[in-house]
Amino acid sequence: MPEIIDLDEHSSLFGAPLSRLHLQEDEEIEEGENEEFEGGEDEEEEEQESDLPVTLGFVEKPKNPISLLRQFFPCKAGGAPAWLDPINLPYGNATLCGFCGVPLQFLIQVYAPISEKESTFHRSLFVFMCTSMECLRKDQAAQRRGEVGVQSRRSVKVFRCQLPRANPFYSNEPPRYDGKDAPLSGGAALCYWCTTWKGEKICGSCRKARYCSEKHQVLHWRAGHKIECRQISTASQASHPAAANTSLWEEYEIVNDDESAYDEVDKKEENYESSLVTIGNTTEHLKSLLDKFEGDEDKKHWASFQERIARAPDQVIRYCRDVKAEPLWPGISGQPSKSDIPNCSFCHGPRYFEFQVLSQLLYYFQVSNDSDSLDWATIAVYTCTASCEASTSYCEEFAWVQLCS
Repeated sequence: MPEIIDLDEHSSLFGAPLSRLHLQEDEEIEEGENEEFEGGEDEEEEEQESDLPVTLGFVEKPKNPISLLRQFFPCKAGGAPAWLDPINLPYGNATLCGFCGVPLQFLIQVYAPISEKESTFHRSLFVFMCTSMECLRKDQAAQRRGEVGVQSRRSVKVFRCQLPRANPFYSNEPPRYDGKDAPLSGGAALCYWCTTWKGEKICGSCRKARYCSEKHQVLHWRAGHKIECRQISTASQASHPAAANTSLWEEYEIVNDDESAYDEVDKKEENYESSLVTIGNTTEHLKSLLDKFEGDEDKKHWASFQERIARAPDQVIRYCRDVKAEPLWPGISGQPSKSDIPNCSFCHGPRYFEFQVLSQLLYYFQVSNDSDSLDWATIAVYTCTASCEASTSYCEEFAWVQLCS
């Protein structure tokens, strides 16, 4: 296998997207913008939180994959990210699992602009994770020990990127969807294996294939680049291929709806078991969680959780950007206290809950239900209250992972 060569220069490619998750009324965001994050620990507070408007995200096969390109600012799950800033991507240890050192895999991105600030005219949140359940268990153990500071090791990472309306990557005008929409500039050359992270290393033989890490170069070599390498090196020009990694999760578009639209559902359809039947195996992961929770209180809490989820059982995201908002926790154990949520590492202001990813997404990704397979109860994402501006294009935010007992 040829040596792998480090590259320092920027290159070009494409990146991020628009989305239909315009997930909160402007007035509501304004009310909460300068408030402290409050944990909802008593019953009265929980009742108030349950009245907050929640936007649900659902996955759909994209009718036109082009709609998931970065110039359309989409919400999406699986595949590769559509980077908002396509050049100044996360790099180095930020792209790796803090436990096994393997490059993280793209999970989901949410386009959630904040109209009150010029700097957040475009705003996207990106979630990545290690596919190893062992690493996820270590991550949660570190959470429980209080190891959630700036230097903590994580197997789940969240990055926030935001741009003003006038920026070097996109037109000031909204997409026209007429077949002529295009970004104003290219992006960084990406890894040939994952098409996720910047290809800062180059194959020493063909000098065209790029990689984010030595691990991905080895995987690509074993998967066929060993044969392709000579052909590429003799070609006058090589176009960037689709991801060679066939283990990436299937790509979906995320569409949204208000949870309130499901409040008047027929009571018979609200019955948990009958709702499961209507969507076949879609909620296998939800059903399996019940057996994994231990203790009567957890099971009671789970019953309340599944009653709420059963209104729209195929939801994969719950979004509510409000300082009074709290995640809908499947279990009592494994919830964070207010002190468990670290302040923003850039402005040092508080973070508060913005959205959560439900385990239902694993069904769509066709993740098996084995004991060692990737699984979680929910992933709650907390972001800087001020959505501050930083010297880096991608600010790392915070994810709290609740696993099944």
